[in-house]
Parts: sequence; structure tokens; C-alpha cells
Amino acid sequence: MTDFVGKPIDLVVMVVYFVAILGFGSFFGRYTRGTRDFFFGGQRFSWWLIAMSCVATVVGSYSFIKYSTQGFDYGLSSSMTYLNDWFIVPLFVFGWLPIIYFSRVASVPEYFERRFNQSTRVVATAFVLLYLVGYIGINLLTLGVAMETLLGLDFTTCVVAIAGISAIYVTAGGQTAVIMTDLAQGFLLLIAGLLLFGLGLWAVGGPSAFWSHLTVSQRMPFSGLTEPEAFPAAGIFFQDGLANSAALYLMNQGMIMRFLAVKSVNDGRKAMFAIVLVLMPLAMLAVANAGWLGRVMVKVDLIPADSDPDAIFVIVADKLCNVPGLFGLIMAALTAALMSTVDTLINATSAVFVNDVWRRYVKPEASDRHHLRVARICSVVATGIGLAMVPVMLKQGSIYDAHGMFTAAVTPPMVMAIVLGIFWRRYNGQGALATLIGGGLMIAASLKWADGILGFEIAGWPVFSLGIGSGGYKFIRAWYGLLVSGLLGVVVSLLFAPQPYDRLKGLVVGSIRDGARQFKGSEPKASRGVRVVGRLTIHDAVTDGEVALSASVMKQLGAEPGDLLYVADARRWLGGLRSAHLRAAVPHVVEEEVRLRDATLSDAMLDPRRAVRVELIL
Repeated sequence: MTDFVGKPIDLVVMVVYFVAILGFGSFFGRYTRGTRDFFFGGQRFSWWLIAMSCVATVVGSYSFIKYSTQGFDYGLSSSMTYLNDWFIVPLFVFGWLPIIYFSRVASVPEYFERRFNQSTRVVATAFVLLYLVGYIGINLLTLGVAMETLLGLDFTTCVVAIAGISAIYVTAGGQTAVIMTDLAQGFLLLIAGLLLFGLGLWAVGGPSAFWSHLTVSQRMPFSGLTEPEAFPAAGIFFQDGLANSAALYLMNQGMIMRFLAVKSVNDGRKAMFAIVLVLMPLAMLAVANAGWLGRVMVKVDLIPADSDPDAIFVIVADKLCNVPGLFGLIMAALTAALMSTVDTLINATSAVFVNDVWRRYVKPEASDRHHLRVARICSVVATGIGLAMVPVMLKQGSIYDAHGMFTAAVTPPMVMAIVLGIFWRRYNGQGALATLIGGGLMIAASLKWADGILGFEIAGWPVFSLGIGSGGYKFIRAWYGLLVSGLLGVVVSLLFAPQPYDRLKGLVVGSIRDGARQFKGSEPKASRGVRVVGRLTIHDAVTDGEVALSASVMKQLGAEPGDLLYVADARRWLGGLRSAHLRAAVPHVVEEEVRLRDATLSDAMLDPRRAVRVELIL
């Protein structure tokens, strides 16, 4: 037990934050009426809201601690770990996103059954659940490390308390609560991180002084290709780029659910571009700057030279935040980062278990209300399993090592199976099983016999290690895993007959229009980007799930009866919280009148006193 690092007012700020976010998240339980709302938020949100909440999910509590530590040790090259997402953009926006959205899959494993067979779904379910609960454990480990130093409380007490808070509002509100709380927490963590950087620049004498105190190597955006062994550019790219970033957007059920909550594929694409091109660079600056500042502050005698790198974020924040309550705000941002990642993972674990285990094998005929209850129970259980993973992660040494080991060992087979499944029609169920099972076993073997497997050479050329050396095997294991998993999948697929194309429609690149046609139920048409505003009217002649517009408005939208329309509260700042996808009914003749049945109005949570905007989706 140690003393609290900050002042009493800082502790008050943190407590107020916890209470506020718990109430804020639980409030959105009113928007959860079934498993569709609990897992996907009703597929109604605007791109900007999803983009911001995704950043809060990506920036976990481990991010502030992990990247500050790397920044303190290696300078600006720590940024390369956060800017590896660019190459995922075309794979995601033109392949994976439209496939999963139009096919209406509820989980990544469900895609595997649709694309291949039931056996691959079972194996994929095991991989995804292991990945999710392991990530919960990593985040809770980081919380314990940070909060033990900060609050002076017992490690276990801190972990259990914050995990409990996250579980409560996720259990109450589901995906809507996750999205809305992550929106608030995303703004907080970016503001707090950038504020800390501004205070640090002022404390060390300005940007010029900051730059002058960094060595040449500390100014570089990349480390050496194979050196240092603990942080080589090649290893970071294969681990954090090809494995971790690809896994985040392709197999992380939490991120998949976030993008499935957008109102349209186009909005999902906008969100992705905003994340990678704007928000991720800002997030990198917010989470890593304490490490850079710490290195400079040592040189100007603001902090001790023997400061612990793993605690540098807390040390720098405590030194710079002299205004009462400001340190508490910064630490609230740290816990916000934790909760915004853990809540997503908890909700995602629940989604996979309910959709791929319980609903599939245990109670397939049960009501949606029953499955919603199971989902909420599973949220609590997932939190408990994540807590149990913490001791396993503790054995890996540093948080960075734990994160890297876990990513490299678990994600490569799933990443390769998804990429091959999306882009190669010849890839079949046998190949997918070889990728998942065979690749998993080969990675497991490398954990036991690293020197013999990862140090493999042909004519003196290091095939897997790329010359990094045995100290960097934890990084290069991801490259090894991707290579052997992909090779196994390709070879085995070629040994067996391909799947008929009719089964693959909408599930592979090149057949996305077929998926859009199945999603809409008729031939898709390009949206003209027109939005109209009208007033709501309850009309019993309209069928449930339909909206009736005037003939002139239908013409303006370019819509026909049966087209999919998006009806939302005209207040854009709501981000689609009050909205619904509805089919266009036969038009009427009253201008600007938007007719709905009372039940449809209630399900969409639209206010009849408010104007609505309508747009054509497909």
C-alpha cells in the first residue's frame, strides 16, 4: 500500500467521473429492447459518432502506459506502432465492410459458416473468444499497474472495482451504451492527452527546446529495421501492423459490431477514413507524448533520471498538472481509455457467445427476450474471465511484452483465414480449417521451440527472424504465423474441390453487388445524396416497418416503393440515436408529411413533435 500520488481534489474528480459515466452508460439501457439493439445499436448511427467511439475503443488504458514507455525508451519512433493502419483501409472499406454489412452476419464466426461450413465456425468461435477475453485481461492488467501506483490501493482491488463499473453499464445498455459512453470518453482522452503535451512543451521551454533535447535517434519516426532487438521496425510492422491492426478491424468482434451499427455502408467507409487519416494520428500524439516529454524532462532535471519507464505516464502527468483537479482529469482519461476498450470487449464477447454458442447449439428456439437475458449474464461472466486472465499476463514481464506475445500468438491464423476468404474464391472449408488449426499448432510449436523454428535459415538467409535475433522472436512470431497459416490454407485448398460460386455470392470480393441485392431485396441503386425534411404523422394505413412519403418527395429522393429509407430525427447532433431503416410504402399526396404507424414510431423512438430527415440508403 502506497500513498495517493495526487491531491484529494484529484481523487474527487476521478470519483465524480466514475459516477457520471456509470449513470450516463446505464441511461442508454432505455434504447435496448432486444439482442439487435444490445449488440448492434439498431444499425442507425452516423459515421462521425462511430468514428469517435472507435478511437476510444482503440485507445485502451494499455495505450497510455505502453506507448509512453516506448516513447521514453525509443523517442518518436514509438509513433510507428500507432500509424500502421493505413494498409488496412482498402481491404476494409472495399472488401470486409460491405460483405459483413450486406450479409447481415451477427458475428465473425457466423461469416465462417456462411462462407465455408459449420466446422470452421466452431474453430473460429474458439479463436475469437480467446482473443476477446485475453484482451480484457491485458486491459485489466494495465489498470492494475497504473492504479496501484496512482491510488496506493491494492492491485486486485483496483482491477475488480473498475471492471465492475464497466460490466454494469454494458449489461444495462449494451451496444448503445458502449457507443455513447465511448463517444464521451473518446473526447476526454484526446483532450487530456493533447493538454498534457501542451503543458509539457511549456514546461521544457517550448517546441524548439523540446526538439533540441532529443537525440538524433530519438527524433526518427522509425527505429532500425532489425535493431534494437526489443523494438525493431520490421518486428513492429509485422506484429502491430499486419497482425494487430488487421486483427483489430477484421476479427475483433467489438470493432465489427461498431461498424455494423452505422446506418449504411457509405457511413462506415466515412468512419474508417476519419479514423485512419485524422483521429488515429491525434490518438498517437495523445497517448505517446508523455514518454517523449519524460525523456526531455530528465535532461532538464524536472524528473529523476532513474524514473521507471513503465510508470512514466503517471510520473509526467503528476509533475505537469499543478492546477488542482487537473491531475485527476488526466487520470480519469486513463481510466476512460480502459473502460472504453473493456466495455467494447465485454459486449463483443457476449455477442459471440450468444450468437455462436447459446443461440446456435443450446437454445435455438428461445425468444429474443431470453437471449437478451443470457447476453447480459454473459457480460458479467466475460468480465470475470478477463479478471482470471490477469495473472497469466503478469508472467510476460512488461505490458508491451504481454500485448505483443498475445497478439502474435492468437491473431495470425484468423487474419489469414479472413483475408483469403474475402479475396480468393478458390479458398475452401478444408483450407480454412488448415489455416486455423494447422496455423495455430505451428504457432504453439514456436512458443516451445523458438530458436529451432523462428531462427530457420535458407542459404544463410533468416527466413522468419529477418535477422532480428532471438530477443526479437516475440515480434517476428506474427510474421511467422501469417506466413505458415496462409501457406497451409493455400496448399490444402488446392488439393480439394472449390465451392460453387452460387454459395459465395455476397461473401467474396467481386460479388458485393449480389450482397447488396440480397440486403435490399431488390436491385440496388446508387443514392443521390438527397435528404428531405418532413413532419411525422401517425397513420394506421401504413404497414409496420414502412414509411409513406408524398409522390414529389419520393421523386426528389429517387426512391420507389420497397426501397430502403433511413428516417431520423432532424437534429444531426443526435447522430442517429432516434432513427430507423424503413421500407418505402406507396406514396401519398400530402407534401412534407412522413406517415408511420404508431408502433413503428415507438420502435424508432422518434418524437412526433420533431421534424425528421429522410434519405435513400440503397
